[in-house]
Amino acid sequence: MLTVSTTAGRRLSPRQAERRRGILRAAAALASRGGWEAVQMREVAEGAEVALGTLYRYFPSKVHLLVAVMEEQLRQLKEQVKRHPPTAADPAGRVAETLTLAFHALQRDPRLAEAMVRALSFADRSVGREVDAVAELTSEIVLAAARLPGPPTAEQQAALRVVGHTWHATLLSWLSGRSSLAEVRADLHTAARLLSPTA
Repeated sequence: MLTVSTTAGRRLSPRQAERRRGILRAAAALASRGGWEAVQMREVAEGAEVALGTLYRYFPSKVHLLVAVMEEQLRQLKEQVKRHPPTAADPAGRVAETLTLAFHALQRDPRLAEAMVRALSFADRSVGREVDAVAELTSEIVLAAARLPGPPTAEQQAALRVVGHTWHATLLSWLSGRSSLAEVRADLHTAARLLSPTA
């Protein structure tokens, strides 16, 4: 069973882990309906059927909560990549295919995407564990999609980081209206090419 920790690093029992998942589901549902502004801690607690004090023990702020929602969304994407691996012929193509599909999924729920990305933008050092988890999961998804023939080289590890940064930056740029969908796709494909053997 996957071990889950709170922001303080405390191990959760199965019952606590299920309660945490319920909180994340309630927050995601509110964000899907109304974006960042709709995610009010009292309403999240009511939706998850937990006391407000309990909610704050799991997530000290709305930023902590929504970054954790993004972490959960990325975990689901990672499992989806495992179940349905990309089919392009080379690592760059597979990465671009995966990130483009992920972007299209977020495009279908733009209010949730906006809330999660806004939380990442507002995150300070107190949210470091959650932000690090999001970055790590993004790299794991890219690496799983790439299906490199061996362990990533130092150059490929750097490329993984660049691809992850590009993914989040293009998402923010699209949500703020500064980039078109075509520009997002072009940027993702350009970053993904860094993983090609000839790069």
